[in-house]
Amino acid sequence: MSAITILILGLIGLCFGWFIYSKYVAIHIFKFDPDFKTPAHELEDGVDYVPTNKYVLWGHHFTSVAGAAPIVGPAIAVYWGWVPAVLWVVFGSIFFAGVHDMGALWASVRHKGKSIGALSENVIGPRTRALYMVVVFLVLLMVNSVFGVVIANAFVSTPSAVLPAWSAIAVALVIGQLLHRNMMKLGVLTAIGVAVLYVSIYAGSEIPLSLPSGLPGLGIPATWIVILFVYAAIASMLPVWMLLQPRDFINGMQLAVGLLLLYGAVLISGPEITAPAFNNQLAEGTPSLLPLLFVTIACGAVSGFHGIVASGTTSKQLDKEPDARFVGYFAALGEGSLALITIIAVTGVALAASPEAWHETYSHFGAGSVGAFITGGANLIENGWGISAGLASTLLATMVALFAGTTMDSGVRLQRYIIQEWGEIYNIKWITNGVVATGIAVGTCLVLAFGAGGTEGNGGMTIWPLFGSTNQILAGMTLLVLSVMLIKKKRPALVTLIPMVFVLCMSALASTIIFMQFLRAGNYLLMAINAVVLITSLLVVLESLSVISKERAKQRAENQSS
Repeated sequence: MSAITILILGLIGLCFGWFIYSKYVAIHIFKFDPDFKTPAHELEDGVDYVPTNKYVLWGHHFTSVAGAAPIVGPAIAVYWGWVPAVLWVVFGSIFFAGVHDMGALWASVRHKGKSIGALSENVIGPRTRALYMVVVFLVLLMVNSVFGVVIANAFVSTPSAVLPAWSAIAVALVIGQLLHRNMMKLGVLTAIGVAVLYVSIYAGSEIPLSLPSGLPGLGIPATWIVILFVYAAIASMLPVWMLLQPRDFINGMQLAVGLLLLYGAVLISGPEITAPAFNNQLAEGTPSLLPLLFVTIACGAVSGFHGIVASGTTSKQLDKEPDARFVGYFAALGEGSLALITIIAVTGVALAASPEAWHETYSHFGAGSVGAFITGGANLIENGWGISAGLASTLLATMVALFAGTTMDSGVRLQRYIIQEWGEIYNIKWITNGVVATGIAVGTCLVLAFGAGGTEGNGGMTIWPLFGSTNQILAGMTLLVLSVMLIKKKRPALVTLIPMVFVLCMSALASTIIFMQFLRAGNYLLMAINAVVLITSLLVVLESLSVISKERAKQRAENQSS
């Protein structure tokens, strides 16, 4: 089958989501009000609450939520076959992710920029807030720990990505100052920033950099992890306009160019798909497609982490409430488009010239992943545009590292917010201090990375099997909070209730399967964490159903009396 057919049908679906479905939900369900005073204006402080141009904010939100996950998940899930992966990415982006992300942003804006966990107290009750925030913190801990490992490994395996990845930070700092002081227009800064970034990518391919040695007692990958978390701690305490916004925006533009190259390469070269539509040569021990597909592909279909970002940093920067559609829903479609091209890159002739060659690369579940995307994508760009595979590999490896890095930046900042919210809720004043809260956030990530992974720092990967199911449970809980909000406002709630039921059922079933795997393997730490997530989410669901039942009864009584 031609990859062009998959690409065109996928894009038609995403266009339907943007031009029709998202507009319907924004106007008739969430009812965005252009005159509503957003927290960015009401609580403006120049650090976290900053009214922001919607295009700049889109760049921040998109690159923060994307990370490497919309590449990793689809590149693994195609082992079951490309058809299930494509269907979940397209329909998930339209009816699940877009509504989830846009809704979480709207809910937070309507509650003074509170995180989705904190605002659940107002929507459902104080017990829900306490339970919800535990799951949120665990998801952030997993994300930050594992992405630190992903970036460190990328720097070791692809030294040519080191120079452009760190150059992007310097470029962002300069652009942040110029933009904040209104010294240059956004369009000019964008062109200059992207140009400098691509010059650094070329320079990186010519001048690969690597650490000469590790810190005492640590290997080189572990040393990179320490450096990355020191950077993330500093970045998370800077005003958002100084580094977070411009870096994420430039990275978003870089992704736009990368997607243009990849999509254009497909249209120019017209590659054939060599992977099976449904794989009937699965290795022994391969997990079942149902329900594991729906937690393997999270970002790119629907992801609970998006709700944390939307309600954690993005809601504090939203200039006007209607901007939530562009920032939230369109960013979800951007992720879907990245996941879609990832599937094409790892299933076509650019990666494997024949079905037999593809099966050799994908010999078992978990094979391929980011490496397959970089190889397949680089060959795709070379075949379509004539750019050398080496330079294209550097470009794609840099894109992965930059995305994972921006997610780390936002993730550590979000962990700080959660810790400070705990301090305010439980009147623990000393942890409301930004430096202390950041230290706790980074400290817990390093404890996981090195406590569970030894001096190699791979502890984040140890807990990774839990991320997929926990992340999707969180997505279901966010959709549940949105459903309660809509029901209380006497608005149609099926757009959130139907995705909520599906996601919670699939993720709970997947989590139960994973729990049994941990039990058989004797991995009691992960088994205990898994049990905490399952029990916590069940209690949140029961509490929410009670509130919904009471609200329905109240509304029926009001209708009868009137």
